[in-house]
Amino acid sequence: MTIRPASPADAPAVFRLVRALAEYEELLGEFRATEADFARLLDQGAARALLAEVEGEAVGIALFYPTALTFLGGRGLWLEDLFVLPAHRGAGHGMALLRALARLTLEEGFVALEWNVLDWNAPAIALYDRIGATARTQWTDRRLTGAALSALAA
Repeated sequence: MTIRPASPADAPAVFRLVRALAEYEELLGEFRATEADFARLLDQGAARALLAEVEGEAVGIALFYPTALTFLGGRGLWLEDLFVLPAHRGAGHGMALLRALARLTLEEGFVALEWNVLDWNAPAIALYDRIGATARTQWTDRRLTGAALSALAA
């Protein structure tokens, strides 16, 4: 297994893995992204990704982007998607992606690595607890999209 940065040319693999994540999370109804969207995000630097590969096949992904952490006075990395194909779980690919992302976080001078996890995803929560990630239970996520976003902007 190798971990490497994704490039815009990897958009088909990124698309396939993120779509598989949406399916795993039972959120395919919300999945609208295309391969071209991922190519553009990677090309523009709006998002970056690390791929876990086995024999040249991408089997896992960590997709992330920078944030501003005003209370900490620095930049953070937001891990948007972490996913390993079911057939490749248990072999350490997820942990390898997290370790590589933690190293990148420190090497590039970011002060924190943050992410969300679905409350029903017990295996992921157990992994995050094992590595020392703390739950921020006082926060509740919000999202504004579609008609609600347009209405507010009007």
